Amino acid sequence: MGKIAFIFPGQGSQYVGMGRDMAENFHVARRVFAEADEALGMKLSAKMFSGSEEELKLTEVTQPAILATSIACLEVLKQHGLEPQGVAGLSLGEYAALVAAGSLPFADALSVVQKRGRFMQEAVPPGVGGMAAIFGLERGKVVQACLEASAVGVVEPANYNSPEQIVVAGEVAAMRRACEIAKELGAKRTMELPVSVSFHCSLLKGVEPLLARELESVKVASVALPVVANISADYVCQPAEICDALVRQVSNAVMWQDSMEKMISDGYRLFVEVGPGKSLSGLMRKINPNALVHQVEDAKTLEKLLKAFTEEEGG
Repeated sequence: MGKIAFIFPGQGSQYVGMGRDMAENFHVARRVFAEADEALGMKLSAKMFSGSEEELKLTEVTQPAILATSIACLEVLKQHGLEPQGVAGLSLGEYAALVAAGSLPFADALSVVQKRGRFMQEAVPPGVGGMAAIFGLERGKVVQACLEASAVGVVEPANYNSPEQIVVAGEVAAMRRACEIAKELGAKRTMELPVSVSFHCSLLKGVEPLLARELESVKVASVALPVVANISADYVCQPAEICDALVRQVSNAVMWQDSMEKMISDGYRLFVEVGPGKSLSGLMRKINPNALVHQVEDAKTLEKLLKAFTEEEGG
């Protein structure tokens, strides 16, 4: 079958009710959510399971909520005998990947991502920044669109998600101008994303020293299994390079397509998206339609994966 990789989603995958089914069905998931509530000193699980959409959209709530859901799903998978041989996570998801690899303690990761969310929100006041997806335009032309639009303000490529989709981020007027130029250069379409922070661009450069200081107080360990970092689409192993990758990731582009292509070239064949939503599964089908992709966020999707896994093993 080839090696198994677990991949973890980032911000944007959240929804009210995520994780609740896992908590209702599995003790290990309940334990993860209880640990999250205790570590943050708030009822994070209540906000996730039955809170308001508006509250869950607050970046400092969203980020620990997605992390907690991903780790709850991870623990359930492990309980069923499924463990990865390598991991990666998109943006925020990289923290879940590092928890899975034994590099970051879960409680510490929760605290760091909560502050990371707060720092990001404060760095770009509401209405200043935005993000947009550009579809069907090659990298070089997306870069060209951003360079031309930079006459209006800051705009840069933020996520190289798949051959079909690149996200740009920056100041709203410049971001919109980049989308206009992208269409002139042949983009199939563009779509503004419902975010208030322009992630992964230089507007967030000021967050880096704040995040670096937070990471200094965390006991980061060497990884126990391979982790591919967003910033380089290559493996990180030692504490210093792990922290450096997490810090630089804030204001630099996420190399997601490259990261997945790296893992595929290294023999990973089954990719399991662990956590809320199906965004990474959708991207993988664009990156490499031959890769086996599954997604686990509740008892139903877990059952589907276990059935497929049993058939693969048997076949």
